[in-house]
Amino acid sequence: MKRFETALLSAALIASAGLLAVPASAYTAKVRKACAGDYQNFCAQYPPDSTELRRCFESNRKGLTSTCTRALVDAGEVPARYLKRR
Repeated sequence: MKRFETALLSAALIASAGLLAVPASAYTAKVRKACAGDYQNFCAQYPPDSTELRRCFESNRKGLTSTCTRALVDAGEVPARYLKRR
């Protein structure tokens, strides 16, 4: 039984290590589609799903389209109060 527990733990560690390769909060396809124009207008110099892109969107939040802002709110990326600024 000890070998089984060790094998199970090893499998769990390997699986979780694979998850670390994907950013923890990668933008959803809906956000990517809704924010494509905003990305081109404000933040194209930053790689998708990067910390720099998130900072760029944050610093340009007042200029983002309502479609993009709504998608970011729906995805839990930004607080709902961002919608009230309009």
